[in-house]
This record gives sequence, structure tokens and C-alpha cells, in this order.
Amino acid sequence: MKKILGAIAALAMMVGLAACGTPANQGTTNPNQLVVGMEAGYPPFNWTQNDDSNGGVKIQGTNQYAGGYDVEIAKLVAQKLRKELADLIFDGIELKDISYYEEKYPKRELKQGAYVTRFAPSPTGFMHTGGVYTALVSKMMAKRTGGIFYLRIEDTDTERGIENGIEEIVETMQNYNLIPDEGVRINNGKIEEFGKYGPYIQSKRKEIYMAYAKHLIEEGKAYPCFYTKEELEEVREKQRASKLRTGMYGLWSKYRDMPAELAIEKIKEGIPYVLRFKSEGDYNKKIIITDLVKGKLELPQDDQDIVIIKKDGLPTYHFAHVIDDHLMGTNLVIRTDEWFPSVALHVGLFLTLGFDVPKYAHPAPLQKLDNGNRRKLSKRKDPEAKASYYLKEGVPVDAIEEYFLNVMNSNFEMWRKQNPDKDITEFDFKIGKMGVAGALFDSVKLLDVSKNYISRLTTEKLYEEVLNWSKKYDQKTYDIITKQKERTLEVFGIERGNVKKPRKDISKYNEIYDLNIYMYNDLFEKMDRKYQTFENLSDEEETRIIAIVERYLEIYDENAEKEQWFNTIKELAGEFRIC
Repeated sequence: MKKILGAIAALAMMVGLAACGTPANQGTTNPNQLVVGMEAGYPPFNWTQNDDSNGGVKIQGTNQYAGGYDVEIAKLVAQKLRKELADLIFDGIELKDISYYEEKYPKRELKQGAYVTRFAPSPTGFMHTGGVYTALVSKMMAKRTGGIFYLRIEDTDTERGIENGIEEIVETMQNYNLIPDEGVRINNGKIEEFGKYGPYIQSKRKEIYMAYAKHLIEEGKAYPCFYTKEELEEVREKQRASKLRTGMYGLWSKYRDMPAELAIEKIKEGIPYVLRFKSEGDYNKKIIITDLVKGKLELPQDDQDIVIIKKDGLPTYHFAHVIDDHLMGTNLVIRTDEWFPSVALHVGLFLTLGFDVPKYAHPAPLQKLDNGNRRKLSKRKDPEAKASYYLKEGVPVDAIEEYFLNVMNSNFEMWRKQNPDKDITEFDFKIGKMGVAGALFDSVKLLDVSKNYISRLTTEKLYEEVLNWSKKYDQKTYDIITKQKERTLEVFGIERGNVKKPRKDISKYNEIYDLNIYMYNDLFEKMDRKYQTFENLSDEEETRIIAIVERYLEIYDENAEKEQWFNTIKELAGEFRIC
């Protein structure tokens, strides 16, 4: 009886039924798959039909489907066996039904057209400048539509995770004013999660992923795979030798249709396994994707049976992020186009799980010119690839954001000239205007934008920004501007404020000390003593310099207005024929 039930159960677990009269050579070549024959000609017990309506099951080797009481009974038996399999896989782990999470995380109530976006980095290294760029795009799309921008930490890659990696990400986000509406933040020196859709750190969501994986097993949409590393490599070698796509699909997925009974036996024997998604895709068919950056595209369906739960019980990126995006209500996924090849796979996961598919936008990653050729901004080759690089250099965060917006939308520069005092979130950012070819990161242009930004600051605002920067990065600048605050305000106020052409000599805050050191008497005197010997000057040069200095001291008036002082300097230059 047990064997009979097992045979009946296989009806719903394999690709299709084998009807009487089907040639034997059209049966399975998979030794782990049971094929059951039935006549399918005795309604209401069994019959044939032309589609899968009313729960019809595909008949192997034909274009027809089988239906009837017998098929439905087989499905029920198979369902029971799949549940036994799922219970065994997650034995000893108390998991909630997925309905619990669907109720706990309801759909967000937002106005029509509002986007819920996320930035979801992995704590596997320092924050990349390109990550700041992508996060800014996500923030702008959420803010411009009245939506939500949240931060999620994807830390399931435990082997590559670094110490304090989460702190590095959150601190960089805060330093760049990329403050999320929900997610993860630092509060009183500690990592803290906030929002109704958490946890926002994936390692704390393990039970959620297991619950959905168990659901897929019970539905026959996922399966345990017992391939060893050696066997997987052998498969890949055969695929390469035959010039086929590598991966787990079609006949290569020899465990996808294994009856639950056999899978249960292997698990009880202690044979290691992973859980794979049973793809419903057909590589010979197409899906249409409308990417908000790339436009309308036609892609092959993904037919790969990817791993969803690893041997250590942790989910893969592909599986975890689909679950999270669904439960957190993400309706626009923004990521660089290196992830574009995974779109078809992710769409398949969303559809199989019964989730709404979000919109996608894949801007090209930041690039730079290298010997006349474009290449990606590299963590290994380019110091500016590290997000903290320009922070340490003292380039204002607002200036960096303005530069990025210049890169994203070419009309931002004109908007800024017309609206010098408006917040950047008021700019009508259009993601569709981002270039498909990729944004060229130009350090020279960035510093030009920074000069313009700094020139617009009030004296007090400039002092505040330099104070905050130097307190963290430059002790000598911090000491002088705090000890001589009033003098510093006077120095910063030169050619600033209500002037037609404000000074633009400062592009980053680490220049301020060297540019203005002569304006402080105590520091200037030290410089004077240091160079008073004129060791590298000829006698003629030394005599000339002394004469210029002495003449300057004669005509210098510390109470002179700016214009008067400037005219005095011009007269001095003319007198000594200084160009």
C-alpha cells in the first residue's frame, strides 16, 4: 500500500503524467523520478483536456493535460508527503505560517505614485562612493513622490562580513545626509533599528526566510538538492565542454522531481543538502521588463533552480531580498546595472511566491577615465572610490550631492543657478534622464562644484562646517579656529556675503589652514622666523624681498577698507614691477 501511495504522490511532483500509449523513450531519464501511467479516459475519475484549467496536470510527451478525481487524490497524497518532507527539513524549529507575516507587514498606505525605495548594502568592506551615488538616487525618488526611503543591511554573507561593517555603513550614510525614514541608525553609539517593517538586518530575519522556504517545499515549488561539490563541478565541466549555459536547469536538475519519500530517506541518512527553488521559467520564452533607466527590454525567462537556503541554514541573497522587498513594501528597486542579469530570476521568484513585482531601475555604475578609456571606479585602484575619501579631504557633503545630481540630471546645474537657496529635494529629479552609458566621475568638476557651494555660504555657516569637519579630521585647524574664533570669522568673511563676485579660493576644507595661516599673527610670526635666513636666495633676491616688505610696512594701514587695501597692494606691485 505504501508503494502505491508513493506512486500516486509522484503524479503531482513530476513534470507530468505518462498516459497509455506514450512512447517509452519519452519517459524520464532521471533515476530519482517515478513515472506513473494512467489511462485518463474514465471521467469523472480521470480524463484528458487541452489546458491546465481546473488543476489539470501535464501529460508527459504530449500537449495534453490530465484531470479528474484520481489526479486530485494524488495531489492530496503528494501534498501530505511534501508536508512531511518540509517538517523533517525544519525539524525542531518552530516556524509561523507565512500568513502571520503577511498580516504583520500589511501593504503600505501611501498616495498613488509614491515610491518605497531602499538602500541595501552588505557589510563586507568599506562603503563605496558608488553606493552613496545609488543611495542618493533612491532617496530622491522616494522624497520627490512622497514615499519612503529605508536602509536594510544584507549581512547573510557571513564569510565575507567585516568587523564593525554595519557601523561603517550607517555612519557613512549619516555623514552624507542620507538619513533613512526607516531602517538602521546609530543612537548613542549603538546600532538601532526603527520602523514598523523590521527587523531591517537580514541576519535577524532567519525564521522569516525559513517560513517561506518551508511554504515552497509544501507547495512543491522548492526541493532539497543532494549534489556534492565534486558533482556540481562535474556538471559545470560537462556544460562547458558542450558549450551549454552553466547552472542547474532542465535535465541537470536531477533532484527537482525526486518523490518526497526518497528525499525523506536521504535526509534521514544524514546526506547533506541545500534547498533549491523549482523554477517555472522557460528559457525559450521571453519576459518584458520596463526599466526606468534602460527602457523597455525583452529578456529570456530564467529557468535556473537557484539555491535559496544554504547548508548553514542561511538564505541566499536572491531569496532573502525578494522576501524582504515584498514584506517591506518596496515598489521600486534601484541598483547598478551589474545586477541587471538577475532581473529575470528575481521576477520569477516574485511571481512564483505570488508577490507583486516591483519596478526596476538600473543606472550604470560610476566610471572614470583611465588613459582615455572608461572603466568602473575601482575599490582597488582609486582612493576616491572609498566614500570616506572626500569627507576626510573636507569636500562639503552638500557639494558632493550637488555634483552627483549634476551627473544624474544635466539640467540640475541650471536649476541651482536659478534657485541658489533651495534644498536639493525640491529639484524635479527624473530618473529616466540618467544616462544609460554610465556617469563619468570627474574629480576636477567635483571641486569646481564645491568651490561654488562654499562661495555661497555665509560666514557663520562656513565656520560651522569647518568646525565640524576639523573636529573629526584636522586637529591643527580645529585648534586655531576655536582659539581665535573672532579672528577666523573675520578671515572667513573676506569677500563673502553681499558681494557681486564672492571669493572662490576654497574647494575643500583641508586647504583652509595653508591658505589662511598668514592671517593669524602668532602663526605668521613662526613662519617669519622659519624663513628669515633666506638660505636659498641670492643676495640680489634677498635685498629685493626685504625692500618690498619694508615698503609694505610703511604704507600698510590695518584700518583700511578692503578696496583701499587692494589698491595699496596694486600700487606696491607697480612700484616694484611685480607681475
